[in-house]
Amino acid sequence: MSVSDVVEALPVLTARTTRHRAPTAPALTLPETPWSPHPPRAHAGAAGGWPARRRPLLVVAAVASTATAAPLTDEHGFADGDAQGWFTYANAGSVSSSVTGGEMCAAVDGGVNPWDIALQHDDVTYDRDTTYTVSFEAHASAPVTVPVQGGLGYPAAFGHQVVLDGTATPQHVEFTFTPADWPTRPGTPGSPVADDWTTGTGQVSFQLGGQAAPYTFCVDDFSVTSGARIDHSFAGGDLGAFSLYDAAGGGTARAGADGLSACIDLRGGYANPYEAGLELKHVEVVEGRSYVLELTAYASDPAPVNVLVGQFGEPWHRVLDDDAALTTTPTTFTYAFTADASFSADPSAAYGRIQLELGRRTAPYTFCITELSFAETTEPPPPYAPDTGSRVRVNQVGYLTDGPKRATLVTTQTEPVDWELRSGSTVVASGTSTPRGVDPTAGVNVHVVDFGDVTTPGTYTLRADGETSHPFVVGDDLYDSLRHDALDYFYPVRSGIAIDGSIMGDGRYTRPAGHVGRPGDAGANQGDHAVPCITPAEAQNLYGDWTCDYTLDVVGGWYDAGDHGKYVVNGGIAVAQVMSTYERALHAPTGDVAALGDGSLDIPLVEQTNGVPDALDEARWELEWMLRMQVPAGEPLAGMVHHKVHDVDWTGLPLLPSDDPQERRLHRPSTAATLNLAAAAAQGARLWEPYDAEFAAELLAAARTAYAAAVATPDLYAPAPNADPSPGGGPYDDTDVTDEFYWAAAELFLTTGEPQFRDAVLANELHTADIFTAGGMYWGETAALGRLDLAVVESDIPGRTAIRQSVVDGAETYLERQAAEPFGTAYSGDDDGVYEWGSNSAVLNNQVVLGTAFDLTGDQRFADAVLESMDYLLGRNALNISYVTGYGDVFSDDQHSRWFAHSLTDALPNPPVGSVSGGPNSDVGTWDPVISGLYGPDHMCAPQLCYVDDIQSWSTNEITVNWNSALSWVASFVADQRGGASAAGTVAWVRTGPADVTVADGAQARFTVAASGSPTPTVQWQRLVDGTWTDVPGATEATLAFTARTADSGARFRAYVANSFGGAYSDPATLTVAAPGAPGGGAGGTSSGVAPAAARPGPLAVTGADPWALLGIGLLLVAAGAGAVVLTRRARTTG
Repeated sequence: MSVSDVVEALPVLTARTTRHRAPTAPALTLPETPWSPHPPRAHAGAAGGWPARRRPLLVVAAVASTATAAPLTDEHGFADGDAQGWFTYANAGSVSSSVTGGEMCAAVDGGVNPWDIALQHDDVTYDRDTTYTVSFEAHASAPVTVPVQGGLGYPAAFGHQVVLDGTATPQHVEFTFTPADWPTRPGTPGSPVADDWTTGTGQVSFQLGGQAAPYTFCVDDFSVTSGARIDHSFAGGDLGAFSLYDAAGGGTARAGADGLSACIDLRGGYANPYEAGLELKHVEVVEGRSYVLELTAYASDPAPVNVLVGQFGEPWHRVLDDDAALTTTPTTFTYAFTADASFSADPSAAYGRIQLELGRRTAPYTFCITELSFAETTEPPPPYAPDTGSRVRVNQVGYLTDGPKRATLVTTQTEPVDWELRSGSTVVASGTSTPRGVDPTAGVNVHVVDFGDVTTPGTYTLRADGETSHPFVVGDDLYDSLRHDALDYFYPVRSGIAIDGSIMGDGRYTRPAGHVGRPGDAGANQGDHAVPCITPAEAQNLYGDWTCDYTLDVVGGWYDAGDHGKYVVNGGIAVAQVMSTYERALHAPTGDVAALGDGSLDIPLVEQTNGVPDALDEARWELEWMLRMQVPAGEPLAGMVHHKVHDVDWTGLPLLPSDDPQERRLHRPSTAATLNLAAAAAQGARLWEPYDAEFAAELLAAARTAYAAAVATPDLYAPAPNADPSPGGGPYDDTDVTDEFYWAAAELFLTTGEPQFRDAVLANELHTADIFTAGGMYWGETAALGRLDLAVVESDIPGRTAIRQSVVDGAETYLERQAAEPFGTAYSGDDDGVYEWGSNSAVLNNQVVLGTAFDLTGDQRFADAVLESMDYLLGRNALNISYVTGYGDVFSDDQHSRWFAHSLTDALPNPPVGSVSGGPNSDVGTWDPVISGLYGPDHMCAPQLCYVDDIQSWSTNEITVNWNSALSWVASFVADQRGGASAAGTVAWVRTGPADVTVADGAQARFTVAASGSPTPTVQWQRLVDGTWTDVPGATEATLAFTARTADSGARFRAYVANSFGGAYSDPATLTVAAPGAPGGGAGGTSSGVAPAAARPGPLAVTGADPWALLGIGLLLVAAGAGAVVLTRRARTTG
């Protein structure tokens, strides 16, 4: 006997698994047998919403004379002895009824006509335009033919003859009727309903009189449902109306060894789950009605099977998309749902069907099914409630030894509760919680537990209010692996290169190169080597009559998110943050350049050994693609950058990039995309210059060209789509590029120091605006990228101290928000409290601002705020889930992706470790069908709860390059915050001065600067000579003093202060030399700002009230010396 035979002989258990999942909407047209697998993906701004929750049109509210009425849409099984609204009457003869043995029985004697005696149920509501199915089991003690009829009154009624054989074996009876077929007035004058009737109330009855002899009639499992009721037993291998398909050539059904099942031997080797399956076609489903699908099945080996109810035909919508985790033991799975769409049973239309997708396993196995039923119910599924586990919410990864340590307790208690921190069974700390009331972002009452005094490394659990948390670690190296994993995300999402999974330590990620086909290759997808522009017809007139007559080689880059599109505006912020992760390490006191150096990432060996920091190698893959997206010289809009490249239509999932069947198109250039290239390429140029000067020059040239093109065409916007959804990809629409102009000018200035870019920065309205908003920066609001780099990258931008202070002020605002959030995040939604699409990226980007403030000040409050926000991302949240794959006990791993799609097929992996999910999204207008099926106007989620770890929930659970780039920056920051990080030092700041000075000819002029930093900054004074700032020889003290002459009038001076973390320039001060006796011409001179400092050696003492060591050293120079030298900016050692 084979293993499968042994399995097939097992008895069916009564174990029942109930699952609730919302519908999804596929979009890929496939041959009839497979199911199209993917919903259209939308980006911010896409239409969405929730399905209507309506009760079924068939509503039964019978009032029985002898028993409580029950709706006939629910099967009447009589198991509890209740007549459920059925009663009997006799106009002639006699009848008695009882519920016996789970059946409704009537003992009948006499009656001349069938209608003289009846078993009846009243108050049944019929809808004219609905098709109903009557289903029941019946038997009689003698051979009889019994009419069953129902309706609103003769002739507006249905009728059916029930022929019973007189045995005790119940006979199944099932038939359908449509009230629209009933005669109406005035065509049939005797009809009780008029021609325009819509609904009415009547009855259903068995007419039992007029038989030859007394007998007993029994009925069971009676129901009248709209649509087809399905109740099929697969005993003996009988598939009934179900059909099999198997792309591998197997799929022959046979009887299971238990005699109760149909078993199918599947050969495996499937690339997609829909390549093998069992389906029932022509199933009617009505929008707004509730259904229950139930099946009993098992397999020779544990195997997942997709359970689907949906549409065959465009747009391939699904009302149920779930799975059954089969074991070797027969198990019953129940799926309750409310349909958000209607499907006909008409084979000539896009009909409904039930489908079990059996192709998720790549290895051969045997699938067995015992029974399957599908029926409408008046009871909608119970409201969705996520499984949140323990009410004690902690960072499931852990806490740094010297960092903050807080947890959140969900409880109904309003007074403090006791807590214990345990190492194994040993209590190592205890205390009481702090009540915080109801958190509106979570919808629950919470307390906060602070156990920050615990600094002993180890593994712990926290217990409070009768609940125990997930285990977590206290230690110093918690985030070292996340620093690399977050950056390693980008290699497996590269386009145009074969991915070697062995580099990642997991061969499941190995895949062929995507989109490398060439014109003339077989299939519609010709790759990205020669991509034409989209036509007006293909774009559904999105760009008017725009197109182009050239093709571009746009191979390479990163796939943006869950699809195969590549988008410049999202790639721009992503590659900038990857580069900033490295650039931060160059200047931040706690930065660790070696941790991001050559050989640090899981990328191809040639890149690991080329002497270039691996973060820059990874960024180069995207930068080179962005260069290819630039419009060539000589073409209309030359120098501008195409907004995106993607398929002409949406594809399904799962789908490897190499299997993409769609044609590819370039979309119209946009000012936003052009400025993204200008900004990212300018930043790349300064970072790549030490390693590949030729590539750096190419980047800078492209950045200049792009910026000039954007200035020439400042208003070519990427529009929102006319169609819903946008054909083949997300729109990334943006009609305000003030922020992109600011960012691009800032990066070009930081790289070149040229005055035209400086002036563009200073003239931009956002330069002095409060840009650190509640929702943080994202691809559509990029000004903060420029502001942060102006603050941290050394330059002589005027007002740099104010720029830095604006970052610190923004961080202070985020600290205030965090203090009000009992789950520890510095994000509380937008200004209206709505958690936006990709809310986790908002959490992360607010952390970037906080981390930058720490890098600028050394103020530990900011570093602690970044660490505490990590608590939220890693489990201390309303759902008790870590949003980073592979981190924590319970984490997201079913994110929306076409090729990280293990939940759909064993042939593909989950998203890689270190992938961050988009996270809760309470912006209902952007919802996908999955989340909108779980929540709605009658059951709305608190913002933190609007998330589900489902591969089809693209609006809450997608992965994108710009979200992982933010995680990369933050992960690297927190990895650097091991013990005593705040003592690593602080960057140099110009705190005050110098001020303009006016003195008389021959008097002494004094310019003074006050600086801070640790180590104590050095000073070098400079004078503007023939348009070039040049060092004043020997002028290295806090005060520059010399005898002023008339020839010096109008001279400009500035100070450069620096320590090992870089330098800062003061704003220039101007010397005015007045004639003797003129105002301000006294011997000592006057200053509008800082008084001259006395000459003194050494630094001033550091006061306890000031976190910075103030520098105040005076130097009196007899005159400004000759032979000034050009300033050489200090570069931090990278070795």
